[in-house]
Amino acid sequence: MAEGNFVQPAIPRFDGHYDHWAMLMENLLRSKDYWSLIESGIPASTTEAEHTEVQQKHMEEMRLKDLKVKNYLFQSIDRTIMETILDRDSAKGIWDSMRQKYQGSTKVKRAQLQALRREFELLGMKDGESVDEYFGRTLTIANKMKTHGERMEQIVIIEKILRSMTTKFDYVVCSIEESNNLAEMTIDELQSSLLVHEQRMKGHKEEEQVLKVMSEAREDVRFGGRGRNCGGFRGNFRGRGRSWGRQSFNKAIIDCFRCHKLGHFSYECPGYEKTANYAELDCEEEMLLMSHVELHNSTREEVWFLDSGCSNHMSGNKLWFTELDEKFRHSVKLDNNSRIAVMGRGCVKLKVAGAIQRIDKVYYIPELRNNLLSIGQLQEKGSTILIKNNTCKLFHPTRGLIMEIAMTVNRMFIMLATIPPKESVAFFQTSEESEAQLWHSRFAHLSFKGLRMLYYNKMVNGLPLLKAPTKVCADCLIGKQHRDNISKKSHWRAAHKLQLIHSDICGPVNPESKSGKRYLITFIDDFSRKC
Repeated sequence: MAEGNFVQPAIPRFDGHYDHWAMLMENLLRSKDYWSLIESGIPASTTEAEHTEVQQKHMEEMRLKDLKVKNYLFQSIDRTIMETILDRDSAKGIWDSMRQKYQGSTKVKRAQLQALRREFELLGMKDGESVDEYFGRTLTIANKMKTHGERMEQIVIIEKILRSMTTKFDYVVCSIEESNNLAEMTIDELQSSLLVHEQRMKGHKEEEQVLKVMSEAREDVRFGGRGRNCGGFRGNFRGRGRSWGRQSFNKAIIDCFRCHKLGHFSYECPGYEKTANYAELDCEEEMLLMSHVELHNSTREEVWFLDSGCSNHMSGNKLWFTELDEKFRHSVKLDNNSRIAVMGRGCVKLKVAGAIQRIDKVYYIPELRNNLLSIGQLQEKGSTILIKNNTCKLFHPTRGLIMEIAMTVNRMFIMLATIPPKESVAFFQTSEESEAQLWHSRFAHLSFKGLRMLYYNKMVNGLPLLKAPTKVCADCLIGKQHRDNISKKSHWRAAHKLQLIHSDICGPVNPESKSGKRYLITFIDDFSRKC
């Protein structure tokens, strides 16, 4: 019964990938104890008269095994490929012919390895791609490199995956690098950790969508629709647009969206302050930490708030600005649809924990009572923000950790800073004009029109879109300066021979003359022009 229920293993078919096919066939033949026929073949036989009966029986067994191996090979190779194999007398001959045809020479394998190396270096996670899909693509290329002779250690694959993840995994990558020793970490551990974070991201996204749908449904129930009929209930206000203003209605049944009290609309709510939602340093109950800051001799002007809802860096203190363009005008919209004027934009230097940082594109708003740092604007400049364990860490792309702020009891991140001395020179970011001048010098003082052409045609990796600086390049001015022509006629000529002699020396000349001379001197008579 056991033999009757035994299922023969499937013979692997050759599909053009020789290394994979050879590995499967070798495993099959070794399990059948036939691999010795592939390695050494059938021993060379002499005349049958010289063989003993035992030897002849052994030779018959070897030939029978060779026929079985050939049967396996015939079933795994297509007819079109089999017709190109000339030596079909033994299984070893068929195997060696397949290896010569499809395994490739050393030069071919080296060229394939170079192509795989380039593909591995350019590999990156795509937007919307899952962690499993990206790991599958990376490990496929790594395994191909190993089959072509490349020594791929796990640390190389792990570091490649971490530095090529999409931006939404930045905080996860920073957390993994800080809390783990990458040299001892395995690829499976890294994949499981990233999968956990990916599932959490998907869960948060689904929760946000559910909350959004519930909020929209609740608003539809309260106001009886999504139009601009401001609210009304379907029994009182019909139609679309602003037609409600021409109909009579009872305001006493209106439910305020903010305080949920009857008798007024949300924009008329008396409990709603028509000011920006900026954190204040008032000594109220919820702002108890602010009074603690005051006790430590810190003023309002020394406090900077890290704000994720702020679209731009802002400050109301003009003394912070080391550079300020007061011609710049803009406006900032508050959440109550009111606007405050921006009276300039410039650079600010902050001295934080003994280090001086420079921040560009800061709005100067005299009406603003607090200093705000936009988390979004910091991230646009390449910085990484990691919020974990009640601590906000700010990482520079090249300098590493540059700022660490603990969360206060009222769940805010407050940075205390002072104005550095004027002679201090340290830059958090490169200003636009200095960056433009740097790229201008790198490309041999190429015009900014040419630099923009390189940017739009994507001819230089890492080249940003540059604006022409207000300061003109001094080297370009000197190089394009007008110069008077050299006069071809002398102001005075000799009246007789040897009155004026012109002389010049040239050398050292390389190669030397046949007589070993390396210098040449000339004498020209001005009157006769004889040399």
